[in-house]
Amino acid sequence: MYFVKALGLIVLLCGWAAASGASKRCPGYIATRITETENGFTASLKLNGQPCDKYGQDIASLSLSVRFDTSNRLHVHISDTEKTQYQIPQWIVPLDEGVGADKHHSSLEFTHTHDKTNGFGFRVQRDGEAIFDTTGHVLVFEDQYLELTSKVAVDANIYGLGESPNWFRRNPDNTTITLWNRDAADPFGENVYGSHAVYMELRSESAKFHGCYLHNSHGMDVVLAPGTVQYRVLGGTLDLYIFSGPTALDVIDQYTQLVGRPARIPYWALGFHNCRYGYTSVREVNQVIANYSRARIPLEAAWTDIEYMDKTRDFTFDAVNYPVSEMKKQLDALHSRGQKMVLITDPAIHVDDAYGTFVRGRDQDVFIKNADGSLYVGQVWPGYTVFPDWFAANTSEWWSDELRRYFDTLSIDGMWIDMNEPASFCTGSCGSNWPINEIPARLSTASHRFINTTNRMLVPPYAINNPEPELSDKTVETTAIHATGVTEYHVHNLYGHMESRATRDFLLAYRRNQRPFILSRSTFAGSGALASHWTGDNSASWTDLHVSIASVFDFGVFGIPMVGADICGFYGNATEELCARWMELGAFYPFARSHNAKGYAPQEPYRWASVAKATRRALRVRYALLAYMYSTYQDAVDHGWPVARPLVFEFPSTHFASNDKQMLIGRCILVSPVLTKGARSVDAVFPPGRWYDWYTHAHVDGHNAMVTLDAPLEHINVHIRGGCIVPTQRPEMTTTQVRQNDYELVVATHANGTAVGQLYVDDGESFDMRHRWVDFSYDANVLYVAPRSGTMHVERPVASLVLLGVVGVRTVSVNGVRVECSIAVTPNSVAVTGLNIDLNTKSRIIVS
Repeated sequence: MYFVKALGLIVLLCGWAAASGASKRCPGYIATRITETENGFTASLKLNGQPCDKYGQDIASLSLSVRFDTSNRLHVHISDTEKTQYQIPQWIVPLDEGVGADKHHSSLEFTHTHDKTNGFGFRVQRDGEAIFDTTGHVLVFEDQYLELTSKVAVDANIYGLGESPNWFRRNPDNTTITLWNRDAADPFGENVYGSHAVYMELRSESAKFHGCYLHNSHGMDVVLAPGTVQYRVLGGTLDLYIFSGPTALDVIDQYTQLVGRPARIPYWALGFHNCRYGYTSVREVNQVIANYSRARIPLEAAWTDIEYMDKTRDFTFDAVNYPVSEMKKQLDALHSRGQKMVLITDPAIHVDDAYGTFVRGRDQDVFIKNADGSLYVGQVWPGYTVFPDWFAANTSEWWSDELRRYFDTLSIDGMWIDMNEPASFCTGSCGSNWPINEIPARLSTASHRFINTTNRMLVPPYAINNPEPELSDKTVETTAIHATGVTEYHVHNLYGHMESRATRDFLLAYRRNQRPFILSRSTFAGSGALASHWTGDNSASWTDLHVSIASVFDFGVFGIPMVGADICGFYGNATEELCARWMELGAFYPFARSHNAKGYAPQEPYRWASVAKATRRALRVRYALLAYMYSTYQDAVDHGWPVARPLVFEFPSTHFASNDKQMLIGRCILVSPVLTKGARSVDAVFPPGRWYDWYTHAHVDGHNAMVTLDAPLEHINVHIRGGCIVPTQRPEMTTTQVRQNDYELVVATHANGTAVGQLYVDDGESFDMRHRWVDFSYDANVLYVAPRSGTMHVERPVASLVLLGVVGVRTVSVNGVRVECSIAVTPNSVAVTGLNIDLNTKSRIIVS
């Protein structure tokens, strides 16, 4: 009976959402009292007729602020004059205000209009082209419903908006993208763990990108229809930032300048990681570590899921299966081999008066409350649980103290924070009025309550396209109260972001001048400055293999470049073939980790001979490229640029607008994986230019055409872009070992005989460190090495060169002096070994 009622309500609510009748019947606004400011102007917006009150109460008086923050960023903020609508505090997501720009020196132009039917509208142009245009569409601003519509191209190339497992180019034809953080096992096209209201659009005619970000923490739908993009938001204000681009990397640079640059990572994070939900003991994990070594598969970090805890309670250890003494031995053994340990932590705290973490938190008043002031009690792994209130005065101090006790017990290398949407297995405060130490008899199977449709904070008049029966399902109830008095309804999407901030603050204080590694499931705008991300609970399927590429690209747009999917899939039994193909692709995710769930067949790569071979082969390429990947990641730190990129970011053309089957690492390495069951070849598109096979050095001349490449089961196609100089090192079993090897420069020349590259070097661990940028260029048989900036002394020299597209080399001279070296010529390359080129000084190397 319940499910009939619930499904009926879902149909009704989704019907309201799809109708979008509000914009057809609401009066819009009229702009008055326009006042010029130093960097823009302000105005008042008054309701242009009788209120429609379709999905809430129309707010009659609004304030408009238009500011040219920088020469390429425009801030348009429409808020209620009385300032009662919730806005994200600056301390939660610090936004860069920009130095302010003269509108006459901006790349963007703002104009506004008024018409009798629709009222106030505005248009933002770049070089005479409208890139955000609300004219002709009614602005709706109610206490629980905002609607803003902008014109886009009919067949728009739109990227971003999520988190939602989907193809990278969003379908512009009647697609709804919902932002409401949700614990869900990566269902295609639905909202999952994080919320990112940023998108970029590629205009086909100009081949230019622009972007837009809505700074709002409420649940929302972003509806793409032919010719429009429409925001439907459950509250707050319309706090818009528009970025002029004109390249994709420019847009991401401008966006991350606003919300925060990606955090520095420790170098070891770029290694290969292993985890499984289901390892029964520390002894089993030790065996897994040994099996990797025996199989000669690199393993940088061993991860353990909730099994290590005592009764799955945070900051505890199972005295039988994961005793602290044995965990310390494992950690010491890992460190002795240059490897790391990462353990999981969930935010939900078990309600038990014998559990110190709970008692101390209760005494310090750090947990979310019900409206009546009692503790809000949900249900997660340990049973009935409470949830840290990141708004409460004592929460950060309490959280840091619990983490300090934990780290003093076992000084792990990184933190994995999960279930932080936050997830709960029941709806509402299901543990209220139960005995304090009660353990639910049927964990995660609590029946659903009847939905109270009269409470607008539980069931708002406009229903976003969240698939659950109500917004509060599988999470903290929207009526729960935080210490500041704000309800969960307004700040739900910020929870994981705030946990990341509190966790990072602790680690920065506990290990001063050491870069933290934090992996968070739930994210928000600016989370890249705090943590890395994995794409959650995917499945062992060929579709999820493909979707993983698009998801990695999405987080590049979101400013979180250190991202990857669970390799071989979390749920389900991966086949040998699927796991081989996924290991090959996953070896090139910025964050590369194998992980699967208990109850399914184990899938560590050494389980099958073919998968082990494929993994070794692919990881040899990754580990050879670590110096290049780390340098590319430094571009992310400096500019926000993603490490893994779609071809369309480098080649802005409709030829590549929908291509999410291939992946660029930086600008120079193209990966073309097999994504189809049974395939032993792959159709790869090569953009204009010359592309060299990583393994054979044979080249393909790209003409935007499809090329069929052989792809045996243990092989993934990797190509080097002509015009690139790629620094490499001999691959080893750990990143530490790799960094001790000399450099080899792969000089992949363009058809005109030129190439450029760069190398970034620092200690890979600290913040207060010396560094060195080195530039490389090649032209007319001369290689130039030129330190660009920094004072770090680079210990390892360039010992060898691989010249692609270069012929006739017989001698080599460095700074005018002929050197004794070995020169090996093959049909596709020239290898020069026995060099000793110092990267701390300028050098001129002639090959002739």
